[in-house]
Amino acid sequence: MKSAIKVAQEQLENFYLIRRLSIYELKSKNKNNYLGILWEFLNPSIQIVIYWFVFSAIRKKSPIELVDGQHIEFFSWLLAAFFLWIFFYQATIQGSKSIYTRLRMLSKMNFPMSIIPGYVIFSQFYVHVIMLAIAIIILNINGHFISIYYLQLIYYMLSAFCLIFSLSLITSTLSTIVRDIHMLLNSTLRMLLYLSGVLWPLAILVGQYEVIMKILKLNPLYYLIEGYRAALFGTEWHFITEWEYSLVFWCIVIVLFLVGSTLHVKFRRHFIDYI
Repeated sequence: MKSAIKVAQEQLENFYLIRRLSIYELKSKNKNNYLGILWEFLNPSIQIVIYWFVFSAIRKKSPIELVDGQHIEFFSWLLAAFFLWIFFYQATIQGSKSIYTRLRMLSKMNFPMSIIPGYVIFSQFYVHVIMLAIAIIILNINGHFISIYYLQLIYYMLSAFCLIFSLSLITSTLSTIVRDIHMLLNSTLRMLLYLSGVLWPLAILVGQYEVIMKILKLNPLYYLIEGYRAALFGTEWHFITEWEYSLVFWCIVIVLFLVGSTLHVKFRRHFIDYI
């Protein structure tokens, strides 16, 4: 618990520095590219165009039925969750290698190491906000207009950040000690794309595979995905109507944060030994 409080205090006390470093991170990562920071938006945009071409132009998928009974065309349903997935994937991967890729800088740093995953994740958060705005424009063009339910997005973006940061505290520490952890994480996240309800609704498992469906719904990423969709399509106040899943989600995040903080504080004084 002391480690968790310490890490939380370090984030709050250095929040201004985190924001500054996140902007620098975003610029420096793309400084050698002609299009620069535009690649942060082009890559996910190209992916979503490919999905549109496959699932809407070549092989049109059936509309998806939401909890309130309305039917949503597949591409809009996919779009509502896809950019959240991109944020989760990129931020988690970058967060996991955020410390060991900066080991040679550690001796020159005069700020807590725990803010390193934080500012790396924050740099991806800026991209997510802009891509989400683009998704909202496309959804409104498709007839899914802005509603009061959009207020939920603030809650779910904060929830996503907390989940990714808690995971990154664990993976960045373990990846510094054992590099294979980063490779294992990359493979695991790619698998999660197909198990988190991004590309297909878990509701199709009702009946024969209902037990599997209930297990998959315990995935905290699934909770965030359904929350984004509920907000963007105005179906419900998801975090209230699904309060059991909200409770499960925050229990998982708290446990991950406690474990991650303990590991980080315990090993960070030895990180320099892994150069």
